[in-house]
Amino acid sequence: MQFKPIQRTPALLAVAILLCVCVVRLLQPTFLEQVEGITYDLRARTALHFPAPVATNLAFVAIQDSSITVVQSGRLGYTYGLKWPRQVYGRLVEELAAEGAKAVAFDVQFGELRPDHPPVQMADHRRMESDDFFALQCRLADNVILAATPDLMPPDLFATNVLALGDITTEKDSDGVLRHASAFRIYRHWNPVFRELEADPEYGVDLRKARIEPDQIILPQANGSKIKVPIDANTNFELADFVGDKLPAGLPPKAKAFTDERVWHMGIVLAARELGLDLAHADVDLPDGRITLHGPDGLTRVIPVDANGYFYVDWRLKPNDPRLASAPIESLLWQDRERLLGETNGLSDLFRNKLVVVGSAAQGNDLTDRGATPLEKDTLLVSKHWNVANSIITGRFIHRASLNTELALIVFLGILTAFLTWQLRVDVASTAVFLLVLAYVAAGFWIFVESRFWLPLVFPVAGILVEHLSLVTYRVAFEEREQRRVKSVFSKIVSPNVVNELLGAKKVSLGGARREVTVFFADIRGFTSMTDESQERITEFVLTHQLDAIATEACFDESAHETLDTVNLYLAVVADAVKKHGGTLDKYIGDCVMAFWGAPTPNEKHALACVRAAIDTQRTVHELNQKRLAENPVREAGNPARLAAGLPPLPRLTALQLGTGINTGLVAVGLMGSDAHILNYTVFGREVNVASRLESVSGSGRIIISDTTYNHLLRDDPTLAATCIEMFPVTVKGIRAAVRVYEVPWQLPEVK
Repeated sequence: MQFKPIQRTPALLAVAILLCVCVVRLLQPTFLEQVEGITYDLRARTALHFPAPVATNLAFVAIQDSSITVVQSGRLGYTYGLKWPRQVYGRLVEELAAEGAKAVAFDVQFGELRPDHPPVQMADHRRMESDDFFALQCRLADNVILAATPDLMPPDLFATNVLALGDITTEKDSDGVLRHASAFRIYRHWNPVFRELEADPEYGVDLRKARIEPDQIILPQANGSKIKVPIDANTNFELADFVGDKLPAGLPPKAKAFTDERVWHMGIVLAARELGLDLAHADVDLPDGRITLHGPDGLTRVIPVDANGYFYVDWRLKPNDPRLASAPIESLLWQDRERLLGETNGLSDLFRNKLVVVGSAAQGNDLTDRGATPLEKDTLLVSKHWNVANSIITGRFIHRASLNTELALIVFLGILTAFLTWQLRVDVASTAVFLLVLAYVAAGFWIFVESRFWLPLVFPVAGILVEHLSLVTYRVAFEEREQRRVKSVFSKIVSPNVVNELLGAKKVSLGGARREVTVFFADIRGFTSMTDESQERITEFVLTHQLDAIATEACFDESAHETLDTVNLYLAVVADAVKKHGGTLDKYIGDCVMAFWGAPTPNEKHALACVRAAIDTQRTVHELNQKRLAENPVREAGNPARLAAGLPPLPRLTALQLGTGINTGLVAVGLMGSDAHILNYTVFGREVNVASRLESVSGSGRIIISDTTYNHLLRDDPTLAATCIEMFPVTVKGIRAAVRVYEVPWQLPEVK
């Protein structure tokens, strides 16, 4: 395959388009990022239909609308409304511990202590505060993970009696879909002195807006002022700056202004409980995009994260997934009641060795926690915890292609698209580009399903489409102008197939080629004598009537016009037959027509096509002659009126004939002429001369072909060849040996 040369203008256009797409990618407009997120959602949903490893010990305890109703009804031995006292959750922890749950993670926030909640009646008749009861059960179970957010930390009573804290912050993408999570967050614990300062309305301090500088802490106040607290390199401050000389005895003069704690995502804490991962000694390398967690016996988990510590959740388990053990909270509270009463027969241990997430499945109240995930438009957002835990446990993470990889894909696919668009016909190129897009999108889905690698789709596909449409527009807008130029150059070539053959060439070449063709010459017999007779008749009329110069010129012009119309009429018959049978009309030589078959458009049966065109021509000329002769009575009837008007009489129309010579052989074919003047696509050589000489000996109304043409007829149309009549060989000018020739009959049976 011969490739088109690369041209500067379309090449620069392609480069400019790729640069624009890459710049837009670097700017990362929100809309296109949302579209890319949608493609991720589609891939996540598609992946659900293919098998993948899933942890078998994940569980969900749901707080449902029915749970609120049951607790409020008193069937469990106590009656509480929507705002349950902490003792209810303490009873849940007690039951899950009895069943042997491995971990219990609460996606329920516990704020300040609530001494106003009803106390718990203990077995020894003691009454215990509700908060104390919950803290006690957490300490006894030693597997409870409490929810935390930067804005709301559990009270110390709870935080000091649980296994760990888990961050439950939800950050959705700009389109409202929860796709990613932060592996951890830094929680800042301020010194009680600062917390008291914040609590005092006189100061109006918001510690969340505090600015830490190398030598001081700046606390903005509501009135616009600032409190500046000096600190040393270890963030220690002088207590005397706050309490003056009232510093209690034995208290060190300095204290840390704050301490920072890394709180991991609740799903990661659950997985760490299962695998024995040491979260306290995790290797956090955000610049290189990874967090490495270490476990026993060399076990590691490497979480791919961005520079801010965020990772994409591998969504595999919906809330109704059968592989997720689940039950409403009231069923466990009922079992706890039965267990305390000594009724242990028939009690379930569904949650033995399970990692249990406790969260809301209620709707229409303060407990509602629903939203969109890649799997569903409206689902329980608590599902993020077990999906994160499942990803850590199974070691399957979402790896999104880096920015450099995406830019490289945009450039590579853009170059491939430009190549296809430039080298192929527009329709073929469009099909190829469409298939390229389909293949790339299919690869993006397949790679995600197989390896959870997020191959970017939006920008690479956009680059393909913009590149293709731009280059196609260029070809339509600019190449059509070039084609019009080429057509103008070949305006003297009548046959459309010559123009179509050469339109693809950017530069017209004068170079020739050697091909086998069939050459056709047809001459109008009787035209010269008809012209001479017309001239003599007009001359005689002028002299007889003593016409002046103007009248004489008008008579000769009318005669010339009629003569030209006559020859054009017969030449048009020949040209139409040539075009009808796919020939190339070469030139008009006076009243002679030259044409050929087999170039520039290949035709294996070029001889047969030429002979059939010659037969059609003779038959059409015969019909034309019949019509012309039928007009003579009309002409004769109108001549008296012409004579009365001083005009020469119209001559009788004569029947002109064609003499046709045809020869087949190897010739040189190509463009002759000059780029600066007229170009002619023609053939030349010995075989052309033979065809011309055969036309000269053909006589009137006859088709003479050479033996070479006859042999082609024998191969391609034996029936037609059988009608040919062999004649005596003829000797023609310029050819030494006599040429064997045949006459091709063309008359229809009714033609006499």
